[in-house]
Amino acid sequence: MDLFDLFGFLKKKEPSSGTVAKDRLKLVLVHDRVNCSSQVLEMLKGDIIKVISNYMEIDEDELDINITQTRSEDNSGTVPVLYANIPIKSMRRNAN
Repeated sequence: MDLFDLFGFLKKKEPSSGTVAKDRLKLVLVHDRVNCSSQVLEMLKGDIIKVISNYMEIDEDELDINITQTRSEDNSGTVPVLYANIPIKSMRRNAN
């Protein structure tokens, strides 16, 4: 038996295919509820990249933009939220 087998609980577990499918379905439902098709999300992503690129160099390959849901401030339900994770490589000295 390998030492790593003994500490298998420390390994990062891959999500099951059921969990991945469930997450994808949630994403589709959220997009549907806010009337945001994948085409609109891609156009939004392109516009965000264009604007932010005027001020900083970003890693477009690692860019992650999604619409998710979160609890409303008054806890009366959920509301859609635009989530953007934009890795910044460097700031531009002069804005374009």
